[in-house]
Amino acid sequence: MDGALLPRHFFDRPVDEVAPSLLGHVIAHRTPDGEVAARLTEVEAYAGPLDPASHAFRGRTQRNAVMFGPPGHVYVYFTYGMHFCMNLVCGPDGESMAVLLRAGEIIDGEDVARERRPRSTVRDLARGPARLCQALGIAREQNGLDVCTPGGEMTIVQGEGADPALIRSGPRTGVNGAKEVPWRFWIEGDPSVSPYRPHVPRRRRGRVGAND
Repeated sequence: MDGALLPRHFFDRPVDEVAPSLLGHVIAHRTPDGEVAARLTEVEAYAGPLDPASHAFRGRTQRNAVMFGPPGHVYVYFTYGMHFCMNLVCGPDGESMAVLLRAGEIIDGEDVARERRPRSTVRDLARGPARLCQALGIAREQNGLDVCTPGGEMTIVQGEGADPALIRSGPRTGVNGAKEVPWRFWIEGDPSVSPYRPHVPRRRRGRVGAND
């Protein structure tokens, strides 16, 4: 994908500033299968140790170590035993802030994305964080990649950006802590934006008849 890369200082800002400004820009991933690029349409911000919904809230672990590194790197995690999700590390080195990439519109490499998601409609190819990773070919091996290096495996290219009048914000999807924080950002009216789903606590299984 041709175009100017977003520089590292773009990511070296408060996460709630970086997140909405990512909308409309393009993430591209190059693999032996080919390149796939998506225009970002939905993101969520997480503020590290200050944010109960963040993976870094309780400190550094082997899983979240990339979040504590310099900005402009990719943090990939595995969830629900079946899906990968991708974040971009933001803020100063050590502060563990990150933006979850929730959805995008495939604008290049659609044939490759369709091979990875053969049952999807065009709208649903990258509609949701797990689908976005599948369409782009993101897995654990991409954890830690630097998106600010020209010619790198993964880059964020400057797109036209989103019309500020169309950017909306609201509660993050499916989080338990800090539910009221309006750090989910999306482009209003874009068909690739995923539906909002509030957190639903898992019900513990008890003996039959108990507390019914």
